[in-house]
Amino acid sequence: MSYSIVRILLTLVFAVFVIISGCGNDNPVSAFEPEIINDADAFQFQVTNASDVSTTLSYTWNNPTSQATIDHSTALTSGTATVTIFDADSNQVYSSALLSSGNEASATGTAGDWTVTVVFIDFDGTVNFRVEKI
Repeated sequence: MSYSIVRILLTLVFAVFVIISGCGNDNPVSAFEPEIINDADAFQFQVTNASDVSTTLSYTWNNPTSQATIDHSTALTSGTATVTIFDADSNQVYSSALLSSGNEASATGTAGDWTVTVVFIDFDGTVNFRVEKI
C-alpha cells in the first residue's frame, strides 16, 4: 500500500473514532431499558428497574384532540416520580405523581403539540404510563 492510502485510511479511522466517542448517551434513564412510544394516538413511557434517578425529561406529543386519558402503572420503591402535561398553548392540563394504578382524564386543552414532562427525584422502581387521546 502506498503511503497516501495508508494516511487516508488512518485519517478515516481517526475520524470514525472521534465521531463515535462524541456520540455518548446523555439520557439519564438509558441504563434502565427505556421504552418510549410516541405516535398520533398515544404516548407511552416505561423505564424498568431504575435506581437513584434524578432528572427531568420532556417530550413533544401531537394530540389531535383536546383531551387525553392517563393510564398509570408504576412500581415505586423510593423517591418520587411525577408526570405533568401541557397543551399546545402551554397550559397545564394534567399533573400527578406516577401511581401504581389508575386511569384519569386530563383537563380540556388545545389540540396540537402537547408536552409530556416526567420528573424523577431519587427515584427507584419501574415506571409505566400511557397518555392517550380521547
